[in-house]
Amino acid sequence: MGIHQEEEGPIVAQQSTETDWVSRFADEVIAEAERRAPGKTAPGDSAPVIVCASGLSPSGPIHLGNLREVMTPHFVADEIRRRGYEVRHLISWDDYDRYRKVPDGVPGVDDSWAEHIGKPLTAVPAPAGSAYPSWAEHFKAAMAESLAEMGVEFDGISQTEQYTSGAYREQILHAMKHRADIDAILGQYRTKKAPAKKSQKPVDEAELEAAEGSGAAGEDDGSGGSAGYFPYKPYCERCEKDLTTVTSYDDETTELAYTCTECGFGETVRLSEFDRGKLVWKVDWPMRWAYEGVVFEPSGVDHSSPGSSFVVGGQIVRQIFGGEQPIGPMYAFVGISGMAKMSSSRGGVPTPGDALKIMEAPLLRWLYARRRPNQSFKIAFDQEIQRLYDEWDKLEAKVADGTALPADAAAHSRAARTAAGELPRTPRPLPYRTLASVADITAGHDEQTLRILGELDPANPVTDLDETRPRLDKAEYWINTQVPAEQRTIVRAEPDKELLATLDEQARGSLRLLLDGLATHWSLDGLTTLVYGVPKVQAGLEPDAKPTPELKVAQRAFFALLYNLLVGRDTGPRLPTLLLAVGAERVRTLLGG
Repeated sequence: MGIHQEEEGPIVAQQSTETDWVSRFADEVIAEAERRAPGKTAPGDSAPVIVCASGLSPSGPIHLGNLREVMTPHFVADEIRRRGYEVRHLISWDDYDRYRKVPDGVPGVDDSWAEHIGKPLTAVPAPAGSAYPSWAEHFKAAMAESLAEMGVEFDGISQTEQYTSGAYREQILHAMKHRADIDAILGQYRTKKAPAKKSQKPVDEAELEAAEGSGAAGEDDGSGGSAGYFPYKPYCERCEKDLTTVTSYDDETTELAYTCTECGFGETVRLSEFDRGKLVWKVDWPMRWAYEGVVFEPSGVDHSSPGSSFVVGGQIVRQIFGGEQPIGPMYAFVGISGMAKMSSSRGGVPTPGDALKIMEAPLLRWLYARRRPNQSFKIAFDQEIQRLYDEWDKLEAKVADGTALPADAAAHSRAARTAAGELPRTPRPLPYRTLASVADITAGHDEQTLRILGELDPANPVTDLDETRPRLDKAEYWINTQVPAEQRTIVRAEPDKELLATLDEQARGSLRLLLDGLATHWSLDGLTTLVYGVPKVQAGLEPDAKPTPELKVAQRAFFALLYNLLVGRDTGPRLPTLLLAVGAERVRTLLGG
């Protein structure tokens, strides 16, 4: 299958009939903030800050499913900010989580990293060759860079810094004092079985569970010790791992004794002074809701089951910490279509950074903005990216002339700009498929690329490739990394004399019509009219006649002939672009003119 097969007529973008989900959630968050602080939330200097939150665990590459954990509150926080309210979007970096496993396919990492399992992510060495001091910082940096490119404004909170600085000491002591109450809450769910998950049709070739992004969702809840229930887990002084068991705790003195099952070390510490451990996840998350005053935070689909962190957390935050559970939706899967193996060397988990190499930030933002959080969607690494760009460009045109549906216009606005201003954009956004075809044919040769792009519209020629960047660079990267070698375009060096010799008079006549029209149709629009018009003229019709089923058959046969004579296959880049790229003289030579 070629990079693009010819098709006449526009690609119709799917129109959205959805309401603007971001505005709806912003309304609910503002109302919830007002309920919590009546009469104090109107925009102004004295209004309390409205807190929206995300949680990310830098346990490996932070992928495009995890990105939904960030984009959902980002859009809501940005809408609230646009309305004049003070708002914070917190991203809790769960970098004090335990290192659970060695992820597959991470460059600079081998099986020797298994010896660090059980340590905090900030105590695990970064992959070999990294510029960062730890595993956590390595993966946090890549995500932070992508978020900056996407215009996501946030306040990052390192849970390592929070715990080791003693910021949560009061909350930890409080949780330990009320451990029996916490145990009773958790006990309500320990014997309940989660309902069978409803079957869900896969989105595409890969599904990324967004739920993985929100803390250590699979962590134990602190139960199981013979000395009783403790919601706190120390990291061992000697081996730094959390393979420890609390053997006793005294509420009055805060003396805590633990032993390590990994290295055999044991000690007694004063928890009022000890900062090398953390609350178990099902207690840690609601503690943070209360500590930060979180009003809005989405959660992954795994949190909808009985006994899940979100469900249990709602009781713990109210009954133990005197806080309130945030409002927020469960969000669905993000799928990936067609990521080539050459680009999935890191275990097949594409990241926002991978996506931003082939698409501009507004397009990636749009994919998350135009679907409600509970709707699955896919991100295209295959040819579908060309259609997505066509849809985006058509939406831009509708927004510009005022014909876009309200929900579509809102999604476009959230994709193209934030409360802080417009995102960077390509000055002259030529069609992505055209840029990809040119990059394919020229193999990235700047001089050739500029010649072809300059001939697309002779009345308004491209005079500098910077006009077409960064979209040109994204399209070129896509061609080089996501299009298999067998689908790349190689123009014939010499005419296919054998094929030319076998052509009947009908085929010869079609080539003559094309060659005769090259001089007067040498532009993208002109060549488009010419290649579609040749079969119509041969049928005795006007070049602008509407195609009939019979004409479409004749057009496909004509296109296949041109592709075989130019590139030796039945398909290839769009013919008008291909003809411009090959050049008039070489086209004449290859077509026997």
